[in-house]
Formats: sequence, C-alpha cells, structure tokens
Amino acid sequence: MPLIINHIILVLLWGLFGILHSLLAAGWWKQIMQRWLGTHYKYYHFSYSVFAALSLTGVLIFQYSVESPLLYTVPVCVKLVLCLPALVGLLIMGVVIKKYFFSLSGISVFYKQQPPVVLEQGGMHRYVRHPLYFGTLLFIWSLFLIYPYLNNGLACFVITVYTVLGARLEEKKLVAQFGQKYVTYKKQVPMLIPGLFPTSG
Repeated sequence: MPLIINHIILVLLWGLFGILHSLLAAGWWKQIMQRWLGTHYKYYHFSYSVFAALSLTGVLIFQYSVESPLLYTVPVCVKLVLCLPALVGLLIMGVVIKKYFFSLSGISVFYKQQPPVVLEQGGMHRYVRHPLYFGTLLFIWSLFLIYPYLNNGLACFVITVYTVLGARLEEKKLVAQFGQKYVTYKKQVPMLIPGLFPTSG
C-alpha cells in the first residue's frame, strides 16, 4: 500500500508543480501581482524562477527517494544506444538555457540593460518552435527507456501532458505579443517535434 500511495503522491506533486508553474506565469495572475507589488513587481520574474527551481528540486528528490518497481529489463547494448538521444536532449536543454538564461531566469532585473523582446526564429527555432521543451521530452523519455522504473514512467507521462498543454497556453501569449508574425511562424515550424507537419494548434 505505501508503494501505491507514494506513486500517487508523486503524480500529484508533478501535477501540482505544472499547475503552479502555469498559474504563476499566467497573464491575469501577473496583473494581480503587479497591482499588489507595485514597484517591486520587477523582481517577480526572478522570484518565480527561484521558486520554480526549488519546487522542481523538491519533486525530483521525492521521486528518486521513492522505492519503485522495475517495469522491464533493458539489455546493456540497448542502454548504450539510448544514451545518444538522452545526451542530445540534454545538450539541447543546455544550449537553450545558456542562450536565454538572462531572460528566462529574470536575473536581468539586476542589470540596467534589459534584453530586447524579439521573436526568435533562427538556430534550433528553425526546426521546432519550443526547442527547450523538445530537448526536455527527448531527455526524460530516453532516460525512462534506459531506467524503466514506474516512478520515471509516471513522471514522464505527467511532464509530457503538462508540456503539451503549457506550450499551447504559451503560444496564445506569443500570438497576442507578436500577432500575425507568430501566426505565420506557427504555420512554418512544428511545435514540439522537428520534422512533423507544422500545426497552428
């Protein structure tokens, strides 16, 4: 019974993380915080990033502290092959985070020079609209196939659902921000998986 309960808690924690992440990034919530915080609102993005990092760390600590059953055995040769997409996903995540750390983390509030708001269409954005999400999904699913424990599978499922829904919510904000320019971009480049037929959804 504790095994089942722990895995239910794990799913709930990942779900709560996704809900809070989306809520705190929502435009209507930011407007509320802006009215409440006043001039201190400029620190909201940075505080949000710190909270997201700490809560993510907490969920991961719980996930890997849970005793979880192995779903199937993976041959060593298969594990070695799967290391390649896992490393590619990790590399993509690293490149994107490094490139956009200044704006993604909110640390720019501590600098006088603010990063310009532009619609990025070069680099990996030529192949997929959300390269960070693609890299994340590639990494976590490859990791699950290498280490097919139930806790990893549940985490992958919840993260994937949240990522798809979150990407759609984010794109509504991007359309509002960049207008027809982003609508055209959506028709040319797939959302999450390179090579797929582009969709405006």
